[in-house]
Amino acid sequence: MTLRWVPGWNGLTDPDAVSYVAAVEAADGQDLEFGVARAINDFVVGCKNDGIWDAIKACCILAGARTLNGALVPLVGTAPTNNNFVAGDYDRSTGLVGDGSTKYLNSNRANNADPQNSNHNALFISAANSLDPAILMGDGFVSTIGNSRIVFSSTSNANFNFDSRNGASAFATVYPVNPIGFVGHSRNTSTTALFRVANGTTSYSMISYTPTSVNVHVFSRELGGIPTDARIAFYSIGESLDLEKLDNRVTRLMNLITYTQTAGLPDLSVMDMDAAAYIGGAYRAGGTLS
Repeated sequence: MTLRWVPGWNGLTDPDAVSYVAAVEAADGQDLEFGVARAINDFVVGCKNDGIWDAIKACCILAGARTLNGALVPLVGTAPTNNNFVAGDYDRSTGLVGDGSTKYLNSNRANNADPQNSNHNALFISAANSLDPAILMGDGFVSTIGNSRIVFSSTSNANFNFDSRNGASAFATVYPVNPIGFVGHSRNTSTTALFRVANGTTSYSMISYTPTSVNVHVFSRELGGIPTDARIAFYSIGESLDLEKLDNRVTRLMNLITYTQTAGLPDLSVMDMDAAAYIGGAYRAGGTLS
């Protein structure tokens, strides 16, 4: 007899979480652990409570699933097209690692699928890029008007460059304390865009232009390549939202997944979720319980 997740059992209370977990399990060919499923439910419910869920239009949790196929099941929107990632590139706690050459995901969501002045792109980076420069997410060249990009340079002052439907070469530069973790940009006006790195959000004056029509890629860009060798565990594309709220939810999700994958810790069925997220964060940062 095969047992399936149903609302209210094993930590799953949200119908979108139930549907997603069922799809991941079908792709994996086996059930997820209670803790992973509960962490996913916690994320979905939290995003809805924070008022940011409806703005997420294309999203993959590139961690938690048992297999690469499961990790590529979309939480929201269309499934990405996998270009050259193999099973060995995937880790359940830390996500997918690029090779800086041929491996990337096509999100299959066009940059202009969301309104010109309502858009976000976001990632969770588990292991930093080592290339200079490299595109972590994007659609076009620096000289392309109306593009959206997240670019990291590891040797040139360790900075992120962001484009948010702006003019040619009018990108914003942010110098992070730590290139690991949540990174994203969001625009909700024609004159200003917000960029979030290392738990801090910065506002830039940046006029918007008609967005490009090409698809947004992850680990690279639609036009011109320059792929990254970073390890990425989450991406989201959609309309404007509160980056701090999304950061908090994604970081908590990643910490909970790390908790579930760390041997010797109590099952989430007997743990307070806040405590588990704190402990998972400590392990993710390289710490241990003593």
